[in-house]
Amino acid sequence: MKKIFVLGMVAMACSVTFAQQPQDVRNDKIGVGMTPTMSEYWSPKPKVVTPGDQATAGAPSDAIVLFDGTEKSMTDNWVTVNARTKEVNPAKWIVKDGVMTVNKDYKNGGGDIQTKEEFGSYQLHLEWCVPEMDPKFTSQIRGNSGVYNQNMYEVQVLDCYNNDTYVNGMTGSIYKQTPPLANAMRKPGEWQYYDIIYSAPVFNADGTYKVRPYITVIHNGVVLQNHTEILGTTEYIGFPQVKAHGDGPILLQCHGDPSPGISFRNIWIRKM
Repeated sequence: MKKIFVLGMVAMACSVTFAQQPQDVRNDKIGVGMTPTMSEYWSPKPKVVTPGDQATAGAPSDAIVLFDGTEKSMTDNWVTVNARTKEVNPAKWIVKDGVMTVNKDYKNGGGDIQTKEEFGSYQLHLEWCVPEMDPKFTSQIRGNSGVYNQNMYEVQVLDCYNNDTYVNGMTGSIYKQTPPLANAMRKPGEWQYYDIIYSAPVFNADGTYKVRPYITVIHNGVVLQNHTEILGTTEYIGFPQVKAHGDGPILLQCHGDPSPGISFRNIWIRKM
């Protein structure tokens, strides 16, 4: 009994001693013998980038300008590719007053357009405007287009101002996959803007994803997708598929809805 009593007293003494110590004694040793400069590093330095003019939403100094309001920038940077024959032709969307508008006249060069250059991960800025339409046109037949990242993964463009549709087909959705976190639409006829930060996927040797694509979408200053995992390709019918690919173009969709055509301006991209 005496031995047990002594051991108990020792245990109590130890518990009191430990209770008086900091919760994590090891933290007392962090930084001992160090100076502030030991945890600092000065290179490699990030490159200097001059921001664009905020008043005009100008492109940063290191951006590739994909459309600056001139017909030359459209023809220099964009083409139309026949989905069936893969024939490549100059882009022939309508350029007027610094704006590029979808051309739905397929017999005269209309249809989707895509960038000549292919990209991996990037920051993309573009501004778009949906026309005012008769209220009888609703859901997906009201000012529809899309931004296809690497020509594989669509961020939906749609007039969702007082216009109900399926949520994973709303403005800013990863089409048929992930709904937006909010509806930040301005009225038809007013300019909208997207800032898209896209991280390209990495594939295993067998064509499966090693790292899936991720995307952040900001619409009119409001976050709609926050580092969202993309499940696979955009499919109108069915579910996302996994298709191994490398760099790819940015595609702007010419949708078959009855709108006179969505307009775009001030498109630029920064490789990451």
